[in-house]
Amino acid sequence: MPDAITYRAATGDNDLQAIMQLQKINLPAKITAEELKEQGFVTVDHDMETLRDMNTPFGHSTAWDGNTLAGYALVMETRFRDRIPILFPMFELLDGVVCQGKPLQEWAYFVMGQVCVAKPYRGSGVFAGLYRDMQERLSGDFDFIITEISTRNPRSIRAHEKVGFQNIHEYTDPWGEHWVVVALGLRTKT
Repeated sequence: MPDAITYRAATGDNDLQAIMQLQKINLPAKITAEELKEQGFVTVDHDMETLRDMNTPFGHSTAWDGNTLAGYALVMETRFRDRIPILFPMFELLDGVVCQGKPLQEWAYFVMGQVCVAKPYRGSGVFAGLYRDMQERLSGDFDFIITEISTRNPRSIRAHEKVGFQNIHEYTDPWGEHWVVVALGLRTKT
């Protein structure tokens, strides 16, 4: 199946609509507790305006099987720190997280705003392909991809480790949710 998959930056509202459709069916309220634990989930339900703004100038990575969206990984620059209220505490925390001896705010990084692979494509290499696409397209502009993963989502933690993300910080939020902050180096800063 992965041989038929093509990877590219999202372009236009049709791509963004497909992302939103896949996102909505993978929110915790839309899946069973067993799926949530075994298959993972997404946390944020983006609106079209925010998704469109996040797609410029660095497009989201998308994986396509013909006209079917097999998966996506969202690019969220730090300029969105105040745009999505649920993520504000994450950006505040990230400012002080140390990566390779320096606070993240001293590095050029973006947050992988969400990754999701459609059920029929899970375990087929699409997840790794989305990150390869991000690395190839964005390594000239950024040092790191950063994301945080709930420890309630062990499948996502394992998948990120498998493609090379390293744990750089862990914390428990005020609501008792435990998070792991991970980083994937895109280039070496000199």
